[in-house]
Amino acid sequence: MFTETPASLLEIRIISSILSYQYGIDYKKIYHMLKNLDVRIQRSSSTGRIRHVYIEGKLVFTLRATDSYVVFTPQGVIMLHDLLADRYYIAVTDDAAEYIAKGRTVFSKHVIEADPQILPGDEVFVKNKDKVIAIGKALLPGSEMGRIKRGKAVKTRKGIREK
Repeated sequence: MFTETPASLLEIRIISSILSYQYGIDYKKIYHMLKNLDVRIQRSSSTGRIRHVYIEGKLVFTLRATDSYVVFTPQGVIMLHDLLADRYYIAVTDDAAEYIAKGRTVFSKHVIEADPQILPGDEVFVKNKDKVIAIGKALLPGSEMGRIKRGKAVKTRKGIREK
């Protein structure tokens, strides 16, 4: 069970620290942005840990229970796109983009460019023509995506379709 409450300044600092650590975003930018928005959190009633973060009434991300890493929702990626500044992004070919946006796996042969900082297991954003089309988990290092012509590069969790 979860209980939802407005985030305190301490909780906003915690959220900002996690985003800064995981994605290398400037802590001050995140903190100043979040403290001026309507940030609400849901905590686990059994552990008391932050589980879900809402900004302006929309679920933006969840903190994974096993390691407290951020798992973005499609809405969260769209809202925080400017802060992420091409970190943990993978660019794919036009012919594969349609299928990936539906939630299909990203194969290495379809990768045009990838952030070299990506490691297997990282949460990544798949884009085509500067538009985020999917979210997933990296299966290869960013430096190998596109170079290897066989196999899976990203296990897509959510596709982001045009509405």
